[in-house]
Amino acid sequence: MARMPQLSRRALLRLGAGAAVGAAGAYAFGTILESQPSTTPPGVAMTSAGAPLATPPLAPPAAIAPTMVTGSFVSAARGGVSTNWAIARPPGQTKPLRPVIALHGKGQDAASVMAGGVEQGLAQAVSAGLPPFAVVSVDGGGSYWHKRASGEDSGAMVLTELLPLLGGQGLDTSRVGFLGWSMGGYGALLLGDRLGPGRTAAICAVSPALWTSYGATAPGAFDSADDWSTNTVFGLPGLASIPIRIDCGNSDPFYSATKQFIAQLPTQPAGGFSPGGHDGGFWSQQLPAELTWMAPLLVA
Repeated sequence: MARMPQLSRRALLRLGAGAAVGAAGAYAFGTILESQPSTTPPGVAMTSAGAPLATPPLAPPAAIAPTMVTGSFVSAARGGVSTNWAIARPPGQTKPLRPVIALHGKGQDAASVMAGGVEQGLAQAVSAGLPPFAVVSVDGGGSYWHKRASGEDSGAMVLTELLPLLGGQGLDTSRVGFLGWSMGGYGALLLGDRLGPGRTAAICAVSPALWTSYGATAPGAFDSADDWSTNTVFGLPGLASIPIRIDCGNSDPFYSATKQFIAQLPTQPAGGFSPGGHDGGFWSQQLPAELTWMAPLLVA
C-alpha cells in the first residue's frame, strides 16, 4: 500500500483554520503555495556540419483549468428552482480531477461552503503532499438531501443533474467522494450509498444529523414516519463496501444516534468521537485529518 503523505503540523493547522466560517459547511485552509512553470526553451539540435536542425513544432500546451468556477442551472429535481454550484481546483491543473461533493448543512448553501477559502486550501493541500482533487458545492435547500412530499428532491438533483454537469466542466466523475456537515453529513451517507460502491470512493460524515426513530427527528427533517423509514441511513447495505469516516463531538446532540449508527455498521469506520460540539470550531479541527484520509481514496 502506498504511504500517505505526512502533512506538517503548520500545514494541518492552516488546512483547518477557517472551518467556522458559515457554521454548517464553509471552511478555509490557508495560503496558496503555487509553483511557477518553467519557461526555459528547449535546446537546439545541431547537424554534423554545425548548422541547427529545424526546431520541431511544439505541442500546444494543455489548457490550465481555473481555480474557481461558478454557475447555476434550473433544477427539475428541485421543482424548477435556480440552483447555484461552485467548483474549486488547485492551481495549475491540466487534467480532469475527481471531485469531493461537499454537502452543506441546514441554512447554508453552495456559496457558504466556498466562502472560507477553498481555493487557497486546495493549493496548500497539494503543496503539502496530497494528490490533487476538486471540491464541489451546490445549493441543496433545507430538504435534507432526499425526496420530499412537495416533490423537491435535492438528492436526485446531485446524482442526476449535478454529476453530469460536472463531467461537462472537465471533472472525472467516474469516482467521487462525499463530504458533509450535519444535514450534509446525513446526505453524504445517503447519496454515497445511492450512487453505490462502484462510483463512491469515500464518504466523510461530520456531525451527521441522525435519528433512530421518526419521533425523535427535528421538525422539517422528514415528512412522515414512512419518509423516515424510506430515507434513514441505518441498515443501508451499500455502505458496507464504501470507505467511511465519521467524526462527532462528545457533546454533540447527535452523539447517541451517531454512536448507534456506527455500532450497526459491519466495519468500524475511520474517525471517531473527540471533545467538541456541533459547531464550526469542532469541524475546523477535524477537517485536515479528513482530507488527508479522503484524498488518496479518491484518486486510487
